[in-house]
Amino acid sequence: MSVEQSASARPGGTGGGRGAGPLSGVRVLDISTVVAGPLSSTLMADLGAEVLKIELPGEGDHIRQLPPHKDGVALWSKVANRNKRGITLDLRQPEGIGIFERLLPRYDVLVENFRPGTLDRWGLGIERLRAIRPDLIVLRVTGFGQTGPYRSRPGFARIFEAMSGFVNLCGEKDGPPLYPGFPVSDALTGVFGAYAIAAALLHREKHGVGQEIDLSATEAMFRILDFMPIEYDQLGVVRSRQGNLNAYSAPSSVYKTGDDKWVVLAVSAPTVFRRLAIAIGRPDLLQDPMFRTNTARIQHRGQIEAIMENWFRAHTLSEASDILMRHEVSFSPIYDIADIVADPHFIERELLVEVRDEELGAVKMQNVVPRFSATPGRVWRTGPGIGQHNDDVYGQELGLSPAQQAALRERGII
Repeated sequence: MSVEQSASARPGGTGGGRGAGPLSGVRVLDISTVVAGPLSSTLMADLGAEVLKIELPGEGDHIRQLPPHKDGVALWSKVANRNKRGITLDLRQPEGIGIFERLLPRYDVLVENFRPGTLDRWGLGIERLRAIRPDLIVLRVTGFGQTGPYRSRPGFARIFEAMSGFVNLCGEKDGPPLYPGFPVSDALTGVFGAYAIAAALLHREKHGVGQEIDLSATEAMFRILDFMPIEYDQLGVVRSRQGNLNAYSAPSSVYKTGDDKWVVLAVSAPTVFRRLAIAIGRPDLLQDPMFRTNTARIQHRGQIEAIMENWFRAHTLSEASDILMRHEVSFSPIYDIADIVADPHFIERELLVEVRDEELGAVKMQNVVPRFSATPGRVWRTGPGIGQHNDDVYGQELGLSPAQQAALRERGII
């Protein structure tokens, strides 16, 4: 096991054992890989659920091969699979399936992200799963869903972000579509998965039945593009890239200060624009028909953005911050991770927590989100090593002797 810090009572803190969060008592079996599925179960583990992650013997989850690494240790896995126990088991072999079927009745939820039909080929179709655990909740995470002509297509975050229309919105107006530097759709799908499981658990508590959850990463990404489909349906608009400009308010872009720092401005409400105009010494803008309303400012976006660009270039970040904060205007410097770690607000809020890891020592990662007043979740261990808890699960829980476990290891089952 990882070496953990002494228990802490504060919300989101680290401690010596699993927390008593709002999902305490829920047991999740996670056979998914990489990001979206594992994040769903990790978010549940952050809130107290007991999660057991199953990986292939030897190679483990593919996330272990993805950077960043330190001395060969996969840092991403330490966060993506935190608060979980981990075992190895080959579900492609009949003996592995037999062991899996002994584990499954002990768990409320199964999380998987194989292509549709994969579990059926392994003899683990929904009928078999329900025969083993009748009220089981199964989260099925795929790129395109369990039905439809694309159901069997392979894919990763970049594919889902492209087909959802998200990437077409990113980049400069006359430039190519641009991807963010992180798999946004995987993270977003993980959040959808966690809340969907929580909803299914509530339904089971009320009605006593489990269910399958068909979660498409492409559909999750499309869902959060709130107004894009209704805009097309009602106005025939095919929205495309606008660079750093806000789609629905102005001024609202990214600006460079006189000391070469980048800041963002958000002026989505009339009251904020009024404060901005006064802050920059331009109260005349409030009476100018070109700028009096948000609709007018969007129509004359070039002029209002030029005014703001010139104002920021004439001030250092410190000067601009003092003025805008004094007038309660919504703005922010563009942070990198070093800025986040040093920010006094985030320090006081304990945005990051320190956890002891047996390979790396003390490591920092995000705290639990959101924060519950009565049943706070917490980070109590980093992601497990490959097969780290085999002895605990196979020996103590399933009663397999050391000799039986050794024989299974030799045949590549565990």
